[in-house]
Amino acid sequence: MIDKLEMFIALAREEHFGHASESLGITQPTLSAGIKQLENQLGVQLVYRGSRYGGLTPEGARVLDWARRIVGDVRVMKQEMRAAREGLSGDIRLAVIPTALPMVADLTSAFSKEHTNVRFTILSRSSIEILDMLEGLQIDGGITYLDNEPLGRVATVPLYEEDYAVICQKGSDLAKRSKLEWSDLADAPLCLLTPDMQNRRIINQNLAAAGITPTPTVESNSTLVLVSHVETGQWVTILPLRIAAFLTTGKDLTSVPLSAPERSHSIGLIAADRDPQTPVMAALLGYASRIAKRR
Repeated sequence: MIDKLEMFIALAREEHFGHASESLGITQPTLSAGIKQLENQLGVQLVYRGSRYGGLTPEGARVLDWARRIVGDVRVMKQEMRAAREGLSGDIRLAVIPTALPMVADLTSAFSKEHTNVRFTILSRSSIEILDMLEGLQIDGGITYLDNEPLGRVATVPLYEEDYAVICQKGSDLAKRSKLEWSDLADAPLCLLTPDMQNRRIINQNLAAAGITPTPTVESNSTLVLVSHVETGQWVTILPLRIAAFLTTGKDLTSVPLSAPERSHSIGLIAADRDPQTPVMAALLGYASRIAKRR
């Protein structure tokens, strides 16, 4: 039944029979037959069908909760048995908000030195996507904001507090300042992350507190795109201080710290609220806690 539950989870996630079968590496008839067999085993209809996928029935929505728990538990069991047989090994799939990508290596590189048989897959995703992927069992953990928007039921380990900086060309007027206030950006030609990014929503809040409604002429979900536009001399951008330092290295750019906002925001590692965690994820959470305590 586990393979059928995996099919059902994929279908609920993709909301399309063709896309779900492709994500699983199986044919669409195989997927359709598997879902039908699962319905026969459970004695309820799980999916509304017409010419295409029509959504989950009320029973299907309830079964989806069970399916995620059961499949998650089976994965934990398999990893525990592998760890007992081979030691700590396997894959960790992490999704990370774009502004934290340069810092993820602080965690993964040190962890990999201790656990050489663990492999990482790291994806760049928005905070909303990270939560959706975690719920859908597509990732094992994420690095995201912990305290700005609701996370739901997850295990969390704070890693660092986020501060902000303006990135501008070295010869610009803003670059002559050792520190900037948010109100100093009232007339600045801004390029910013897209509104679906939580970092952008935080920046909007900080600018609004300074009486500024941001009207950027360039928006992107890529920090590299923002910095490349700043390099032209036509724009400035606002990014967390750590990634600002990383992206300006070796360029004719500088990052000028912004005054601390009224409320700082914590970035941290999250995982499904599961007991027990998979052995590799439990080890990573523990390692993240030790790093955070040393800072």
